[in-house]
Order: sequence, then structure tokens, then C-alpha cells
Amino acid sequence: MAYASRIIIHSNKLKHVSTLLRREHSVAARGFSNSSTHPSLTAREDMLKTRPPVDRISKCCATTVPMPSGISTMSTKAMTGPTFFREYISSQMRSVRGFSSGSDLPPHQEIGMPSLSPTMTEAWISGNIARWLKKEGDKVAPGEVLCEVETDKATVEMECMEEGYLAKILKEEGTKAIQVGEVIAITVEEEEDIQKFKDYTPSSGGSPAAPEAKPAPSPPKEEKVEKPASAPEAKTSKPSSAPSEDRIFASPLAKKLAEDNNVPLSSIKATGPEGRIVKADVEEFLASRGKETTAKPSKPTDSKVPALDYVDIPHTQIRKAITYTVTASRLAFSKQTIPHYYLTVDTCVDKMMGLRSQLNSFQEANGGKRISVNDLVIKAAALALRKVPQCNSSWTDEYIRQFSNVNINVAVQTENGLYVPVVKDADKKGLSTIGEEVRFLAQKAKENSLKPEDYEGGTFTVSNLGGPFGIKQFCAVINPPQAAILAIGSAEKRVVAGTGPDQFNVASYMSVTLSCDHRVIDGAIGAEWLKAFKGYIETPESMLL
Repeated sequence: MAYASRIIIHSNKLKHVSTLLRREHSVAARGFSNSSTHPSLTAREDMLKTRPPVDRISKCCATTVPMPSGISTMSTKAMTGPTFFREYISSQMRSVRGFSSGSDLPPHQEIGMPSLSPTMTEAWISGNIARWLKKEGDKVAPGEVLCEVETDKATVEMECMEEGYLAKILKEEGTKAIQVGEVIAITVEEEEDIQKFKDYTPSSGGSPAAPEAKPAPSPPKEEKVEKPASAPEAKTSKPSSAPSEDRIFASPLAKKLAEDNNVPLSSIKATGPEGRIVKADVEEFLASRGKETTAKPSKPTDSKVPALDYVDIPHTQIRKAITYTVTASRLAFSKQTIPHYYLTVDTCVDKMMGLRSQLNSFQEANGGKRISVNDLVIKAAALALRKVPQCNSSWTDEYIRQFSNVNINVAVQTENGLYVPVVKDADKKGLSTIGEEVRFLAQKAKENSLKPEDYEGGTFTVSNLGGPFGIKQFCAVINPPQAAILAIGSAEKRVVAGTGPDQFNVASYMSVTLSCDHRVIDGAIGAEWLKAFKGYIETPESMLL
């Protein structure tokens, strides 16, 4: 009896496991004993001890200790306190150790889809399996790459956390919209255990739902109380239908959107985490309903008005990120909160084009790559930022941060959308090095293989729509937290006045527009930067000094 009371006391303490786990360098070290003697519990035993190194857990079992939700249930032996907490820590990671209740499945590890970018916590953001670098049956070690996951930001390598063998791949290459935490593979410790997972399917989330469904005895209590009332039939029918309707979970935005369009939630298919209806589900339902309604009236008028021919192109994860997080969030935030102003200047590029021609002749003679106009623009912008460092800054509520490094983001258009990889320390690099880096990063962007370090850390952005698209002049939106962005237009020949009264010359001019954050860059400072930039473009030899 005393032993049972201790177990209850410890189970109550385990309710505060999450609080204990927040401590960075400690873990509760209380152990459970299954021996015949049970010493008295002292306050000193409950104190936190320094956490020992987390050892590999092979065959842990506990049938008598109550387990919090989310932790696998084991069998045969009791589990000690430190072992229990190590198991709970591993369960909080996306790679979760699983145990079978019978002898058919040996100890194994369920590897879940990790959160590989900050926005993967959103309901509309998930991951895609780009490709598997390991096959079923391969041996894996900590640090080895298991697969490549396409996130909302880039394609990221997913590494293995423990040594073992890849027993089963549950999500094949090309599988899309995998939610964070969803099991994608199984690993085992022993090679002979691989065959036992040939037909393995991951455990569903039905176990947490079971205890919720057990409050079924509560409706009968209500029936007994209300049976003396005059309408027993109506009241018995309501509790029976309530569980099915009340179990529909939806985000507040999805509920509001469904309400506005008079759509019952029960008719919408949920794709969110744990069966939750999200905004995208409601929009997809409305879109499908719209297609049906437009298809119906087309039947009687089929002979007069032919139906439109179209193709639906599914969004990639990166396109979703560009649409939701960049376009809809960052740039909308920029236009709404940053006081933009614009400065435009025309620069004569005849000397720059002449210098470029000479440098390219030298490059071709020595087997080097050609230098582009964009490379010269990036170099001139970097040197102008070094000359006018106030434009190489960002705004915060407490201070203006002025950067020592000149890191230029370069806008690159791909089939998946717009990317802005960064050329770091561009003011210290030569034209040929800048050109090689831009080509390399642009290729990675087109292959969808940019890593976070390839596009983070920029202090200024250059967007060129002139050379590739022939746009004469445009105003770009500032990319926060930066304070300025330079928009490059196309170069065109113009007739300009000469030195004499009746003399005219023809020269090539390029329009450039600087978008500035007025909180950081005053108008005179922006004009000073453009003057420095124009000087480098019109006297390009000074860039080589």
C-alpha cells in the first residue's frame, strides 16, 4: 500500500516534467525502485542534480509507472527516474524512439519530419521529400545525411541523430505536404531487425483521442436528469450528434472564412495538423465549389460559349513561402511601416561599357568568365556604401545600426519565384570574383538548393530589371530590415547637347532609382550616396584602385 502511494506521489510530480525540462543543465534524478525495501523519501532526494550524458536507450520498459501523453508505452520492467526523463527528452525531438507492446517489433526509432525553418510551424507550411540519400537497409551514423527536405525557404539536408540501420522509408521521394512531426522513416539498432519492419505502418494519433471519447458516460447523466422533462426523445438525440459535430477543429481564420461564405465545416476536408481545418482548406473548398457552379451554367450554353481551357499549377513550398512570408508579409510590412522616398538619377555608361569591353577581352584571352554590367553595378554600389556608410544601416526602435560589412543582396528571378542571394564583403572583392559568386548563387537559386547562409546577412539590395527585361525605370520596395534598395533600369542611347550651340552628341544613359527609408537615410544622405555611385559608374577606372 505504501509503495502504491509513493507511485501516485511520483506520478503527480511528473505532471511538472515540462517545467523541469526547461532547465538547461539539470534533470530530475529521482528513481523508482522495484525492490522489496523502500527507504523513506527525503527532500534532498527531490533536488535537481547535474544531468549526466544522455546514453543510448535500448530496451526500456514500464508497466506500472503512469506515462505522460506523447511517450511510448513499454512493457515488462519498471523504468528508473533518469531513464524516464531521457526518454521524455527524446520524445520531444522529432526523432522519437518507439517500442512495441509485443515481441513482434524490436526497439526502433520513428524519425519525424523536423521543423527545418522558422515558418514550418505555420499550418500552411510543410515539407517535401526532395530525395533520399540512404536506402532501406543502409547503416547510418550520427551526422550522416538521411535525405533532402524541401522547406518553405530552401532545400535542407536532414542529418541522422543516432547510429543504427534504416529499416523502413515511409515517405518516398517526391512526397509533398508532410506536416512537422509526421513519421517519415524507421531506424533500428540491429541489422537483423530490418525485416521485421517490412510491413510496418506508423501508429496513428488515435491513442490521445481514446481518453477523450471516454467521457461518453456524461451524456447518460444528462439524460437521467432531463428524462422527467416533456421531450425526452429530442434530448437523447442531441448528445448523440454532439460528439461528431463538436469534434470538428478549425483555426479561427478558417471558421471566420467559412462563416462569411455560409459553408458548414463538416463539408470541408481537413489537412491541418491533428485533423484541424485551416484557411487553405476553406479556400480550396470554395475554389472547387466555384468550379462546379461555373461548370453548371456552361452546359446549356455549350453550343454558344466554349468553356475556358486552363491548367492548375500547384504551388511549391518555396513559392508558398514567397507568396505568404515574403510578398504578403515582409513587403506588405515594408510598404505599410517604412516611410519610402525615391531618388532617381541618369548615369552615362559609355566609359563603363568601354572598360567592360577591355576587361572581357583580357578575360577571354586568359580563359576567364566575362564580366557583366550587373557585376560593375554591384561593385560601384558597394564602394559607394563604404564612402557613405549611413546608407549601409538598418532601423530599430532603440537605435540605428550601421554595419561595417558591405553585403549586397542581388535579386535573381527563377521559375520558383524571386530570390535574393548575398555577395558578402563586395567592397573588398574584385569584379571577376563578384561575377563568379553571382553566377554560382544564381545557379543554386535556379536549382532550388540555396542554404540560409546564401541569402541571409545582407545590408543592401540591388534589383536589375533593365538588362534582362528592358525596363527603363522602376521603384523597388525596401527589403527589411535594410534601409535602401537600388533599382537598375536599362541603358539607352540619347541625344545630348554638346559644347557648342549647335553641337549634339549621342551617349548611353542608364536610369537608377534609390528607394530609401526616411527614418534612417535623410534626403541629402541619399543624394550623396547616388552622387558617389554615379561617380564610380561614369569614372569606372576609380573602382579598380
